[in-house]
Amino acid sequence: MASSSCNCAKPQISHPLSSASSSTVHLGHSPTSISWNSWQPNRTHNISIIHSALHSPSVLHFPKQPYQNPLIPIEDDSVNVQVQPKTHRHPQWNLLQRAAAMALDMAESALVSLELQHPLPKTADPHVQISGNFAPVPEQPVKQALPVTGTIPSCINGVYLRNGANPLFEPVAGHHFFDGDGMVHAVTIDNGNASYACRFTETQRFLQEKELGRPVFPKAIGELHGHSGIARLLLFYARGLFGLVDHKQGTGVANAGLVYFNNRLLAMSEDDLPYHLRITPSGDLETVGRYKFDDQLKSTMIAHPKIDPFSKELFALSYDVIQKPYLKYFKFQPDGTKSPDVEIPLSMPTMMHDFAITENFVVIPNQQVLFKLQEMIFGGSPVIYDKNKKSSFGILSKNASDSKDIIWVESPDTFCFHLWNAWEEPESDEVVVIGSCMTPPDSIFNECDESLKSVLSEIRLNLKTGKSTRRPIISESEQVNLEAGMVNRNRLGRRTRYAYLAIAEPWPKVSGFAKIDLFTREVKKYIYGDKKFGGEPFFLPRDDNCESAEDDGYIISFVHDENSWKSELQIVDAINLQLESSIKLPSRVPYGFHGTFIDAKSLINQA
Repeated sequence: MASSSCNCAKPQISHPLSSASSSTVHLGHSPTSISWNSWQPNRTHNISIIHSALHSPSVLHFPKQPYQNPLIPIEDDSVNVQVQPKTHRHPQWNLLQRAAAMALDMAESALVSLELQHPLPKTADPHVQISGNFAPVPEQPVKQALPVTGTIPSCINGVYLRNGANPLFEPVAGHHFFDGDGMVHAVTIDNGNASYACRFTETQRFLQEKELGRPVFPKAIGELHGHSGIARLLLFYARGLFGLVDHKQGTGVANAGLVYFNNRLLAMSEDDLPYHLRITPSGDLETVGRYKFDDQLKSTMIAHPKIDPFSKELFALSYDVIQKPYLKYFKFQPDGTKSPDVEIPLSMPTMMHDFAITENFVVIPNQQVLFKLQEMIFGGSPVIYDKNKKSSFGILSKNASDSKDIIWVESPDTFCFHLWNAWEEPESDEVVVIGSCMTPPDSIFNECDESLKSVLSEIRLNLKTGKSTRRPIISESEQVNLEAGMVNRNRLGRRTRYAYLAIAEPWPKVSGFAKIDLFTREVKKYIYGDKKFGGEPFFLPRDDNCESAEDDGYIISFVHDENSWKSELQIVDAINLQLESSIKLPSRVPYGFHGTFIDAKSLINQA
């Protein structure tokens, strides 16, 4: 893959809402108005396109009263959700704190006035980032006895959960989709009956801002650019100095990943510790709190830890953008006992959103998207693509106590935001990595002229020669953007034949998913249909028997109809890609991130 020659504009932050005097914000256009690559279905012998067969109308219920928290409303006349005026609350502040708060608020108002003078890049413009079905929704208590079309397979009993970004408050400046507060959507299935609920993950950040009645924590991607980003950081830490906010208990949003480990459901984003959530007997969700693994975990943990399906151990990384060590590796025994940290030698802080495991190794990507906070001094983004850096993968023993035996294998110009699987092939001394290679590498974070491409690739790392090869798995004439998905989790870290990945077309929407045969390169597509879009396809094995056929199971995904503005949960047979059932949801489910499934037996043992 050739090196990207992206011409990335320096982001400048301004106030996104010029009509600030109105309490209702009308989002001007949806992401489809941006010049994305349009996707045309391919009609070749090895491509199968399978359309949804069930088109029964959804059932949608709206709350009788407007939601009381200030949300960005959706562009739908049938839903009358108003943005509430921001309130400045002073919870038990003394006279000095009140004076400091007033002075800092005035400074922030002056900063916003300066920001109004510059246009926002699309990557930080809330009119783009959280419009349409990317817009937030209110919490929903449990709704039981949901309408079901078709028959839910009898083997599916438990709860499907999916995380996502859902800002509680109207942004005061720039906002990236990744900046939103974490909200988990849960569909509980009990012998063919289904219920739904969605709740915010009550992070320390969420609770403090809710108490104050407005956003005060800086948005990591949407706001922290250039001089205004530096000013926002100074304002935030000044508020901390006067005790107006507490940043020592974490600043993360817990909006990306979900994992069920050691009888606990954990919500994660890589900027904080995980948050422990509990599923109630009725199918509702509640936040237990920030989870430190009995005070063993002292640092952040990335949103994509891996559970080995055989040893049941959990493997994780933690990265730091300010001080060394920039990267640490650790693992947990099935009972939650943590190993000592292994410091991974990196010369500069590197984005580490995902990694992979094999039977014996962890595979650590050291890629070209870096954190350089000093770039803010020159008016730029702290997240940069360094085309002069050489991308590589580190191969480290799962049981390593230090990093002295790590093997680094260069893989030029490789940036994989997600890695779907990896396995060992001892006969050739290779580790095989399956990932989606993205170009331009930083296009998610910085506005670029070049259209984004995400190419499913096979990367072979030779541990003896230190060389690598990379090839697209799908032929160039059949390429589509493939992002978000998984392999059969019963075979994670071992050689797998199938991957189930979202068709991210037209980017960033998901028009369906693909079942890819990694050996024959055959692609079968399941398309949601006219103006229907979804998210991550979650593969649920029929059972935990590793001897079963690898594709014996079901694909689960939230799907939203932009014609009717209704959402549903679809369950698709993974072998033949036929729709088995559709659960009609009582409220809209925004496009989001990653999910998991907890079976009914495991729910009984929740901590």
